[in-house]
Amino acid sequence: IYAFREALHASAGGNVASRGDILGVLSLIIWSLTITVTIKYIMFVLRADNRGEGGVLSLMALARNSFPTRSAVILG
Repeated sequence: IYAFREALHASAGGNVASRGDILGVLSLIIWSLTITVTIKYIMFVLRADNRGEGGVLSLMALARNSFPTRSAVILG
C-alpha cells in the first residue's frame, strides 16, 4: 500500500491522480509480482528432478524423501 501511494504521488506530480495513473501503477505492481513469482518458479521448481524424472508426483516423492519420517506410536 505504501509503494502504491508513493508511486501515485510521483506520477501525479503533486496533483490529483487520474484514473489512468491509478490503473497504470496498479498494473505495474501486479505485473512485477507476477513476473517475480514466475521467474522464481522457473528457477527453483522446474530445476528439481527425482533422478532424472520430472512431474508433480516425482517432485512430491522428492519432497517426501527429504524430510525424516516419524515412527508411529501404538498405544495398546
